[in-house]
Amino acid sequence: MSTLALEWIPGAFAVCRLAPTDDIPPWALSRAAGFVNITRSDRELSIVVSQDRVPLETEAEPGWVAMRVAGSLDFSMVGVIAEQTAALAEAGVSVFVISTYETDVLLIKSKDTALAIEALGAVADVTRL
Repeated sequence: MSTLALEWIPGAFAVCRLAPTDDIPPWALSRAAGFVNITRSDRELSIVVSQDRVPLETEAEPGWVAMRVAGSLDFSMVGVIAEQTAALAEAGVSVFVISTYETDVLLIKSKDTALAIEALGAVADVTRL
């Protein structure tokens, strides 16, 4: 697989958990929120959003930074996430992965940024924040 470029998504993020029957809250729907991911399953409503938008009473894990594969990924590409997450796992870096129509997004704890950059250096072009 050719080396892919990873680009940082500006900001600090929180991963939030709401009840599966909750409405999507207004703080997650604002266009000013920047990068947002909303996923509903039968078990939860999961929202990734800028951590400064999350109300204190919301169950959330703040302190994440995000990077994405630059450009668009073709659906026929295989092993992109496997290669990146394997490198991070070997370095002991936890990751929260989101896939969109165009690309893959990796969220890592901000405290692990340097470790992640070093680990991903073998499989992707990644610059420092």
